[in-house]
Amino acid sequence: MKPRISVITLAVDDLERALRFYRDGLGLATQGIIGKEFEHGAVAFFDLQAGLKLALWPRASLVHDAGIPLSPASSSELSLGHNVSSKSEVDAVMLQARNAGAEIVKAAHDTFWGGYAGYFKDPDQHLWEVVWNPAWDAPD
Repeated sequence: MKPRISVITLAVDDLERALRFYRDGLGLATQGIIGKEFEHGAVAFFDLQAGLKLALWPRASLVHDAGIPLSPASSSELSLGHNVSSKSEVDAVMLQARNAGAEIVKAAHDTFWGGYAGYFKDPDQHLWEVVWNPAWDAPD
């Protein structure tokens, strides 16, 4: 296996609501929901950085496709990190997320390791960390 990821799929309970959060609230570009003509096919894709896409797919469709039982959603299984270039950008993204309907679970703060970060949950309880790390260059 080569060390790369090309798609991150988030299981969502309400695809239209999730689309509005990520497209309208966070400003991510998308063609909208595609695949509605297929059973378990409706999905929304967002281009992230080069070679990486974010997919929003109904939870029922994901478990059907994978052949696994539906289980309760949990915010403590995974976090998605969004690195930015400054403390003020952390604050701006956290405010944008809150205004889009996210739940701020940990306000932006100075970290023990010298950075600055905060956490929010999207409407489907997916945990995002917005972080400025002075040792890393944030991707464009």
